[in-house]
Amino acid sequence: MVILSAIDLKDGKCVRLRQGRADDVTVYGDDPAAQARDWREQGGEELHVVDLDGAFAGTPKHAETIARIIEAFGGPVEVGGGLRNAESLRAVIEAGATRAIIGSAALEDPAFLSEAVELYGDKIAVGIDARDGFVQTKGWVETTKVKATELAAAVAKAGVKTIIYTDTATDGMLGGPNLTQMAAICDAAPTCQITASGGVSSPFDIENLKALERPNLRAAIVGKALYDGRTTLKEIKRAAL
Repeated sequence: MVILSAIDLKDGKCVRLRQGRADDVTVYGDDPAAQARDWREQGGEELHVVDLDGAFAGTPKHAETIARIIEAFGGPVEVGGGLRNAESLRAVIEAGATRAIIGSAALEDPAFLSEAVELYGDKIAVGIDARDGFVQTKGWVETTKVKATELAAAVAKAGVKTIIYTDTATDGMLGGPNLTQMAAICDAAPTCQITASGGVSSPFDIENLKALERPNLRAAIVGKALYDGRTTLKEIKRAAL
């Protein structure tokens, strides 16, 4: 299992939100590129970056910062947050992102998703954020009546090869991932590689994800637990191996 350390951007700073709430934010640093470099030096294999301001606004807000992060990390970086048109996708891929993550638009504009996959292939990932099994959009502000498993199956049919699934009720809460829902997502999209996000706070959580025995569960994202010093990237990676 691959471990991705996380950088969430808000007002140019590295932050973490609790359950995706913009009014419950903790700032961890004001130099995201330096943080990316630090994760790489700690042995980070891949990096997960989200432009939170972009997610809330519907258009990217940290283009220059993300370009510096990609350069500083020097390895695979996936980027999401406000990527809802062809121009924003092209910009982030030209900046060097390994994968561009389409979130709300995957549900709201299936034609855009299909065009993106046709143009960029496996450089396109879909981020599915859900609470109680139902998809949330626009930076987790709106909860839809669409089941996350239904959207996972639909994007897989559209040719998407990577899904990042975030359980928003567990994100930033350090209580462990929603294992039942994670298994359901893996089963709903067997042709996709799935990345688990939300609640991963210890090597034990990684062991529980591996115990699901889903061959398409490729990776897990770790954020707040690393920033708070509850575990280290080295410990998490050891569990993943």
